[in-house]
Amino acid sequence: MERSNLIHYEEKEAKTRSGMAALILTTLVILAAIAGIVYGSILLARLGPASAAGIFLVVTGSVYISVFSWFPYIGLKIIKPNEALVLTLFGKYYGTIKKEGFYFVNPFVTAVNPAAGTTSTSSATVTPQKGATTVPGTSVQVTGMPSFTSKKISLKVITMNNDTQKVNDQLGNPIIIGIVVVWKVINPTKAVFNVDNYKEFLSIQCDSALRNIVRLYPYDTYGDDNEKTLRGSSQEIAMKLRDEIQSKVEIAGLDVEEARITHLAYAPEIAAAMLQRQQASAIIDARQMIVDGAVGMVEMALKKLSAGNIVDLDEERKAAMVSNLLVVLCGNRDAQPVVNSGSLY
Repeated sequence: MERSNLIHYEEKEAKTRSGMAALILTTLVILAAIAGIVYGSILLARLGPASAAGIFLVVTGSVYISVFSWFPYIGLKIIKPNEALVLTLFGKYYGTIKKEGFYFVNPFVTAVNPAAGTTSTSSATVTPQKGATTVPGTSVQVTGMPSFTSKKISLKVITMNNDTQKVNDQLGNPIIIGIVVVWKVINPTKAVFNVDNYKEFLSIQCDSALRNIVRLYPYDTYGDDNEKTLRGSSQEIAMKLRDEIQSKVEIAGLDVEEARITHLAYAPEIAAAMLQRQQASAIIDARQMIVDGAVGMVEMALKKLSAGNIVDLDEERKAAMVSNLLVVLCGNRDAQPVVNSGSLY
């Protein structure tokens, strides 16, 4: 099926009637049928089998109550706020109900929602077999029980947190990354007819978009502060990630409001090496700052000694003084003072 054919479903409002009026009318008809059965039974009791009216009332009322009385109730639909119901009639699109209220529709229509679950998970206590053990607080999958999963489509804002996955960044480093996506359904018709399961479709597209975005940026840079990275440019990465996902799920009638990175770390196999690299980079930056400060302090000391004519040092003595000051200022440990009781020369 071509992509162009998938977007031809124009959303239309389903033909509905007042659900309360239909409920009252159906109930009155049932009561009338019961009254007819009672009255027919009275006629049969008085006139016997010769009463054609009594037979007609009893048979008609009994057939209606046993066969047809429940049928109109199928058409009663209750829609809560921020819910939608996509209906089909004999395989053809019938319409969509998006406004909250109590409605009556054609009883032959069928609600469609491929994303609705077909099995139910029950947390009820199940008696284990002999020798088996159960873990408290766990849910048990119950088979053979009827499922009453609602076919309504939620229009509320939903948060989806995909599992973390391993992806290579721009430099080829494997990283572990996870995202959270805030989304909602804006076109239930497209969500039902254009994709098989819009929730699984969104999840897969999120993983695909994440890989496409991550491979364009490095995890981090060392030395170039202007380069955009996954760790430092979180806002821009989030916007590009949101746009990438939105472009892929537009066909399913979904709106992605926000997409953000929730987990970001190096893969375990390179985490130790990258930690050493970060530590080495931090040590180099710290040493560079210490050396710059020490040189400035030595320069300031020499200028003050020369300006105040405190002591007159030749070039050799200046070099020795500079060496000693740099050792004291740049050393990792405190310097041990040595008192010279003799002559400087």
